[in-house]
Amino acid sequence: MMPHVSLKQLKVFVTVTQNQTLTAASETLFLSKAAVSMSLSELEKQIGHALFDRVNNRLVLNQEGQKLLPLADELLSRSRDIEFLFSDEQSYQGQLRIGASDTVGNQVAPFLLSDFRHSHQHKAQQLFISNTALICQKLVDYELDIGLVEGKTLHPELDCKPFSEDQMCIVAAADHPLTRNQYPDLTSLENSDWILREPGSGTREFFLRAVAPRIEVWHEAFELNTTEAIINCVSANLGLACLSKLAAQAAINDGRIQEVPIALDMKRRFWLLVHKEKYQSPLLKRFIAFCQAWENGS
Repeated sequence: MMPHVSLKQLKVFVTVTQNQTLTAASETLFLSKAAVSMSLSELEKQIGHALFDRVNNRLVLNQEGQKLLPLADELLSRSRDIEFLFSDEQSYQGQLRIGASDTVGNQVAPFLLSDFRHSHQHKAQQLFISNTALICQKLVDYELDIGLVEGKTLHPELDCKPFSEDQMCIVAAADHPLTRNQYPDLTSLENSDWILREPGSGTREFFLRAVAPRIEVWHEAFELNTTEAIINCVSANLGLACLSKLAAQAAINDGRIQEVPIALDMKRRFWLLVHKEKYQSPLLKRFIAFCQAWENGS
């Protein structure tokens, strides 16, 4: 690293990377657009390379910028660690930026975070809930520290480790003919209509991998981006759905929908994602260990 590169310049660089325009970065940093532009220009001059390609008024990280990003993220993270090094407060300091896919974010993360807060007296966490594909992208862009998702990813820049597990189920409206069959089999699902999550969702990926290949003919009736909307459509008899039992249980208990007990292995793992080049602070390392131990209820 060049001796004249400052943490302020690196913070500007990372913020521009995440926002892709000088205007958006300046708003995030509470600096003028001119100040952000000058800081970025000075950094590029000191390094001797342009870090972004200018594409339709957007700044897109180029190959040189991609080499700098993990180092900049680490230096900024370490500088935050220094701020707390001699603090009299608890050992684990700093903020955790956690991304979670829909089922994990709504049904698992609240309890996991509650347990972590209780055991470590750490309360500075952000939780961003979206589908697995977007969580992966934000990890790659260093906008999140860790991802907790349903779908296993083979993204070359991410480490993927199992943590905890889930049971999936097929659900139908309470008065659907399938619910009157005590022992439905896979042939019962032929020519069925299905309500699916959007592409990039771990729940959709499970259906397409574990259920759909075992049905010769099926139809996608609706594509929806929330579990509650899917449950309401199933309840209205618009089709079947494959959902996490954690997410569907309340509606099953209320009698809005009913589980169809098909003889299939419906177990799936949850996955913990971190960028391979992400600097792991003591706090992040502890949270990763906590998540993996939490699988056993500890």
